[in-house]
Amino acid sequence: MTTFGESTEAAKSSPSTDSNPGQAAMTSVHSASYALLRRHGLTTIFGNPGSNELPFLKNFPSDFRYILGLHEGVVLGMADGFAQATRRPAFVNLHAAAGTGNAMGAMTNAIASHSPLIITAGQQVRGMIGMEPMLTNVDASLLPRPLVKWSYEPASPQDVPRALSQAIHLASLPPNGPVYLSIPYDDWDAPAAPQTHLLAERSVTGETVPTRQTLDDLVARLEGARNPVLVLGPDVDAAAAQHAAIALAEKQRLPVWIAPSSARCPFPTTHPFFQGILPAGMASISRLLEGHDLILVIGAPVFRYHQFEPGRFIPDGATVFNITCDPQEAARAPVGNAIVADIRRTLEMLAVESPIVDRSPPRIRPRPARDHHPKPGALLPQEVFDILADTAPSDAIYVNESTSTTGILWERLPLREPGSYYFPAAGGLGFGIPVALGVQLACPDRRVIGVIGDGSANFSITGLWTAAQERIPAIFVILNNGTYGALRWFADVLEVKDVPGLDVPGIDFCALAQGYGVRGVRANTARGFQDALTEALAGQEPVLIEVLTHA
Repeated sequence: MTTFGESTEAAKSSPSTDSNPGQAAMTSVHSASYALLRRHGLTTIFGNPGSNELPFLKNFPSDFRYILGLHEGVVLGMADGFAQATRRPAFVNLHAAAGTGNAMGAMTNAIASHSPLIITAGQQVRGMIGMEPMLTNVDASLLPRPLVKWSYEPASPQDVPRALSQAIHLASLPPNGPVYLSIPYDDWDAPAAPQTHLLAERSVTGETVPTRQTLDDLVARLEGARNPVLVLGPDVDAAAAQHAAIALAEKQRLPVWIAPSSARCPFPTTHPFFQGILPAGMASISRLLEGHDLILVIGAPVFRYHQFEPGRFIPDGATVFNITCDPQEAARAPVGNAIVADIRRTLEMLAVESPIVDRSPPRIRPRPARDHHPKPGALLPQEVFDILADTAPSDAIYVNESTSTTGILWERLPLREPGSYYFPAAGGLGFGIPVALGVQLACPDRRVIGVIGDGSANFSITGLWTAAQERIPAIFVILNNGTYGALRWFADVLEVKDVPGLDVPGIDFCALAQGYGVRGVRANTARGFQDALTEALAGQEPVLIEVLTHA
């Protein structure tokens, strides 16, 4: 597989011009666009093509790789996982309006997790768009909003490479995020503008750091605080800044909480300063942070709530400082002071500038006991996570879409290394299987384990076909309790226990896996699950393990 930034012999030998009969060789929009993609390392394309997209895919270069998904939600999810794990943009090719619509559920997670995606969709030929023939993407630039940072349909064929360049740079500028281009399919054969090659020579950076005065003020506030606390969010891991977060916490002796519903793990769960993950309720957050006079939130909004739980935003007497890469997050927060800056560089500066303080170290959070008292016929969720903790490699990567057991996961799994955890940032289902595939493609030297609820798995089950066809050795652990566990929890919270549609019994995931070409194993005992997991880890092929669990 071609990696980002490679310059291969195949790339050098790929044609740079297209010739039309009867006229001199010229650089086409098609050739110029592929050259631009190659220049930015975008040589892996995730897609599900339709007729409008075929002209883009013609003469597909040998140094590019096309990863086919059977549903656009899976396509975008794979690209999302790939982009997050590589910390680089990924390229998506969808089919007109229908394909875009199928992918929009996955877009909710991508925009919330700041995933840099260049999403393209084919459009009808320019001369027919106004008549709205079949497969016209009507008002194409409006369709994906507000789930993308920017959307556009080029003004002319010659505008396509420039628009593609703009899309790549915008997706990569902080805050990273998905962008969208609708491209008429007759544009690809048109001649490119004479100076299109200059686009490949551009670089755009967006690193910003606080002023010296701002940094000095924050360091002084930390040093002078009686009982400060650090809350870290997913953008710390996305920025590869975990090392700086550890250094800051240790120098300042800060207890560390993970921000609510975090889509990534910004701090080792095995570190003695780790306190757990904050709940997604206003009153609960304020209660857990009671007694802290300074709350430093880095790489997360203040705060991302879920269930309606009215109360104080923060404890009385506390002050909030938020360091974020997202101006929108900074502006919409209901409380506190915000600094919009590059997460990694700012954290590194804070870690260097902050003095070692003489505070008492944070309390050591007790590890949960393993007195499972197993019941016959199925496993308890905590048994599953304890077996994963004991059996999986120390650098395993977990993709979590078992939302009802997320609290147990954070308590029991040792997430030590950067890039070890992914979760749907907006709560959109269909995340687990495709994101696990994208992350595994990006990280072939680490084992990826998707922990997926039986309700969630059905939203993207066709991803198993891509796993089989591409021989992507991800392991899918399906926790099958026959119900939507998160909804049952919410039914209790909202006191609405008589609603329909909460159970999904009778699904044979092993049979589904076999139908798509993936080996499936069923386990209903601890020993059976451990044996199946050990065997899957010893191989290099995708495996689905269906674990029967108690609701």
